[in-house]
Amino acid sequence: MSTDIAPRPDPAPGPDRGRRRPSRMAGRAPARPTPAAAAHNVSAATAALLALVAIGAALHEPVLIPPLAASAALVHCAPTLPLAQPRGVVVGHLLGTAAGYLVALVADGSAWAAALAAGATLALTTLARTPHSPACATAVVIVLQEPAPGRFVPLLSGSTVLLVLTAYAASRVRRAAPRYPAYWW
Repeated sequence: MSTDIAPRPDPAPGPDRGRRRPSRMAGRAPARPTPAAAAHNVSAATAALLALVAIGAALHEPVLIPPLAASAALVHCAPTLPLAQPRGVVVGHLLGTAAGYLVALVADGSAWAAALAAGATLALTTLARTPHSPACATAVVIVLQEPAPGRFVPLLSGSTVLLVLTAYAASRVRRAAPRYPAYWW
């Protein structure tokens, strides 16, 4: 049993003594993490996001965008999911970037175009076997805000690599933490 998951209480004694019956409300949700695991995950994700803000402040460029906050949550709090693996994080955001700029090139910066860019990103990441849902949000950001590609793409690429590396480091700091990544490529 992993020490990162709090044990569930034993069922109350009764006619079904030997059988364990999950509550209808419990469903199939994962067990609640231990307080130590939750504190570790949240503090590591927050530190990574603060590092992005610090880099942005030093460069006088906005580096932290909402999709990166979602990526940080995935890699630090669900490090074994396919959506959190480095391949999906880095390549997924790059595919979202490509889809966003292509749609912005042929369509106006409307919400309709942003929705198409998100859908195109989902298709590309699915075909490339690089699932990462925050990449769809990256495409939306590009269509709606039209950032300069020469600045945006390198900052986004560096940011995704930083998130992956901080998750890698954080998974080695705490002995009981699940190892990240489950696979690199």
